[in-house]
Amino acid sequence: MTVVFDGIASGLLLFLISVGLSVTLGLMNFVNLAHGAFAMLGGYVCVLLLNRYGVPFLAALPLAAMASALVGVVLERTLYRRLYGASHLDQVLFSIGLVFMSISAAHYFFGAQQQPLQLPTMLSGQINLPGLDIGIYRLFLIVIGLGLAWGLQWMVSSTLFGARLRAAVDNPRAARGLGINVDRIFVLTFALGSGLAGLGGALGVEMLGLDPGFPTKYIVYFLIVVAVGGSGNIKGSLIASIILGICDVAGKYYIPQVGAFVIYAVMVAMLIFRPQGLFGRTAAK
Repeated sequence: MTVVFDGIASGLLLFLISVGLSVTLGLMNFVNLAHGAFAMLGGYVCVLLLNRYGVPFLAALPLAAMASALVGVVLERTLYRRLYGASHLDQVLFSIGLVFMSISAAHYFFGAQQQPLQLPTMLSGQINLPGLDIGIYRLFLIVIGLGLAWGLQWMVSSTLFGARLRAAVDNPRAARGLGINVDRIFVLTFALGSGLAGLGGALGVEMLGLDPGFPTKYIVYFLIVVAVGGSGNIKGSLIASIILGICDVAGKYYIPQVGAFVIYAVMVAMLIFRPQGLFGRTAAK
């Protein structure tokens, strides 16, 4: 039961970071492989606020998310918007270039070492139950992850902003003809995806660690969640993250010799049976 609980917590952390990529890739149709760089930025902002300026952890989290969102807005307005109509290959090459630039910047300002993070006392320790040890911080991650999943799903499916976003992506020209400010919708959506990445990166420092190699170390995991869950599907990303998190933790616990391979094996098996993802739309014939 402890392995399952830790797997759910790990999966929801994965969801918190990767859901921003699901938003930009699935809803905006932009292949942003620099997504991990925004998560890394959120992690460094959080560590900097905690260790240098003494900002409380719970206050540092929204500030890290806002910093990543702000950088996302600046890059979207100056660089990303020029490639919305480009091929996916151009988008991939451009975003990979940003990844290597972010890695070099992190090396220059923070060095190559892992960044320390001291959790507050109220989020440290465990709750011991018969047959189950519940880490308080992992429980905190589960609550945050489920709350954000519900909020995002509601925003995309039940609000005017979500309807305008879907219209802007499906047919930008028709959306403009209906009076929808497509440019504003895109910048807000990109800010949302970047901010979620920053929040996930800040929350993940304690479990995943933080160094300049973060964007390349974990981008494959983020892409796996999007692929398995179905591009642009919040519920699919949530369920895929939980399944992959449990399988990853269980594999590393029970068969440590090949534990890191388990998540890839699960991905391959799931995509064989559901090539479009768990909740992806089947292509029309």
